[in-house]
Amino acid sequence: MTRHGKNCTAGAVYTYHEKKKDTASSGYGTQSVRLGKDAIKDFDCCCLSLQPCRDPVVTKDGYLYEKEAILQYILHQKTEIAKKMKAYEKQKKALKSEGQLESKSEERKRAEKFKQRENNIVSKPSKSDFVASLIGGGSDTGASSSSSALPSFWIPSLTPEAKPTLLKKPSKTVLCPMSGCPLKMSDLISVRFTPLDPSLDRVALLTRQDRYVCAVTKDTLGNSVPCAVLRPSGAVVTMECVEKLIQKDMIDPVTGDELKEKDIIPLQRGGTGFAGSGVDLKAKEARPVMQA
Repeated sequence: MTRHGKNCTAGAVYTYHEKKKDTASSGYGTQSVRLGKDAIKDFDCCCLSLQPCRDPVVTKDGYLYEKEAILQYILHQKTEIAKKMKAYEKQKKALKSEGQLESKSEERKRAEKFKQRENNIVSKPSKSDFVASLIGGGSDTGASSSSSALPSFWIPSLTPEAKPTLLKKPSKTVLCPMSGCPLKMSDLISVRFTPLDPSLDRVALLTRQDRYVCAVTKDTLGNSVPCAVLRPSGAVVTMECVEKLIQKDMIDPVTGDELKEKDIIPLQRGGTGFAGSGVDLKAKEARPVMQA
């Protein structure tokens, strides 16, 4: 193989680079791409809007949201659940009415069979019975023709094989968009970041890369620094501060309240772009696969 192996097309070996290039251009096969730092949100950004939070709140699982964005999400989900529940109740009533109609039709068929058996017992029907049977038969055929309509075979939804899809009963619980766990408004905890320079306004603070510090040790916070939120005060501290200082006395250093294990919420953060950060930074796209 020549020196420029990646661009060589006359080689006898189908290289990994050629295979990857052909897979990307063909539109088939699952592709995986490693994300860089530009594709990862900062630790102080909302998981929905991906923008720095003005009024941040955190869930018990450690996911940070803008308060306005997460409240709009919860209200939207409740509206969608109410719509699905209404459609499910409508379907339930329709199925119930269909079941009642079927039971009535079965009773009617049984009564007709019984009449036919009784009529067969009579050896010679009278003229009045013959006229009554003709009148009754004509009305039954008219009713049956009006009630049952022939299917339109040229319309896919009206073919005999087409059946309406049954809706499942929707769940009434709102789920977190990140963790998938049940989410309530009462579970949201307000977060207070300690700015690096309190004299700066919000616009000037957002232009800086290092914006916030630990509320106790004043260490700079970032995606490479594990952080935690204290439930009573909402202060953000580093995990190093939690392990070395706070867990000894289990007292909130800001408010002085006693802490429990559930009051220390590890903050979910993005990666740093390095493989050693311990965060899976791969994005996969599942596409159709050609099988021989």
